Amino acid sequence: MKEKVKKWGLFGVVLLVTMGLIVGCGTQGQDSKDKAAATQNNKTEVERESVDQFPVTITDDANREVTIEKAPETIVSIQTSNTEIAFALGLGDKIIGVSDYDNYPPEVEKIEKVGAQDINAELVLSLLPDMALVTDYHYKTHPDVLQKFEEAGIEVIVVGSAASFEDVYSKIEMIGEAAGSKTEAEEIVTDMKERLQTIKDKAAGAVIDKKKVWVEVSPAPDIFTTGQNTFMHEMLESIQAENAAGDQEGWVKMTEEEIVKLNPDVIITTYGYYVENPTAGVLKREGWAEVPAIKNGDIFDVDSDTVTRPGPRLIEGVETLAELIYPEIFKQ
Repeated sequence: MKEKVKKWGLFGVVLLVTMGLIVGCGTQGQDSKDKAAATQNNKTEVERESVDQFPVTITDDANREVTIEKAPETIVSIQTSNTEIAFALGLGDKIIGVSDYDNYPPEVEKIEKVGAQDINAELVLSLLPDMALVTDYHYKTHPDVLQKFEEAGIEVIVVGSAASFEDVYSKIEMIGEAAGSKTEAEEIVTDMKERLQTIKDKAAGAVIDKKKVWVEVSPAPDIFTTGQNTFMHEMLESIQAENAAGDQEGWVKMTEEEIVKLNPDVIITTYGYYVENPTAGVLKREGWAEVPAIKNGDIFDVDSDTVTRPGPRLIEGVETLAELIYPEIFKQ
C-alpha cells in the first residue's frame, strides 16, 4: 500500500510538472502572439500617422514651395548625406536608387546606383520613384533633368548644402516632413541636440588646458584643412579646443611650412579610408619633429564621414573628437 502511495505521489509530481510545462508553453505562445499583435498595431499606427500628415507643403532649399499629396512609396536619393538621413528616418525600405558614392548604411551596396553630380536621368526615369532627393548643385546645373522628373510625376526635393549642426537639423526635418517621417525627424534632432549639449556642458564644467588642433582633410602635397563655417570648426569649439586654422574660412589649402608655424598640440586626419597609415605619413615629414603633436604622438585618424558629412552621424564625430583630444575628461 505504501508502495502504491509513493508511486501515485511520484506520478502526481510528474503530472503537475507536465501540466505546468503545457500551460507555460501555452502562455509563452500567447505572449508571442500578443507581442506580434502589439508590434503590428504600432506599425499600423505609425503608417496611419504618416498618411494623416498629407497633403503637405514644404519649402525646399531652392526656396520652392512643393506640395506632396501622399507619402512616397519609393524614393531616389542622389546624395550620400540625404541617403543617410532617409535611412535614419526609417525610410530605407523605400529607397530604390542612391548616388554612386553612397557607402552607409551597408544596405546601400545592394541598391541601384543612379549617378552623382551627373545624374543618370534615364535610369531614374525607368525606376520612376515617387520622390527624388537632389542637391542644390543639381538644381543649378541640371534644371532640364529635374524638369523631366517632375513632368514624369516625380516629386523633386532640393536639399542644400550644410555648414553647421543647425543646418543639418533643418535638412533632417525637411526630409522627414516631405517623406512622412516628421515624428522620427523630431526624435533624431532632439537626440542630436541633447548629446551635443552634454558634450558642451562637460567641456564647460571641466578645467581644460586648451589644446590647439590641426585638422587635415587631405594629405601632402596638397594639404587642406577646415576653417570657420565647417562642422569640424564647430565641433572643436564645442569641446573647448582651438582650431589651428580658426582664422581661415571654409576649406583651405596650406603649406607644410605654414602648418608647422601653427605648432598644434593635436593633429587630426580624416583620410585613412584611402591612405594607408596616415599617422605614419605625418610622422615622417621633414621639419615637423618639434611640433608638440609629433613629439607627444597625438595624431589620430577619424572616420571622415562622421565629421564632414551633413547627417545624423555628425554627433558621433564630435563625441569621437572629444575622447581623442581630451581623453581625461570625455573618455570615462
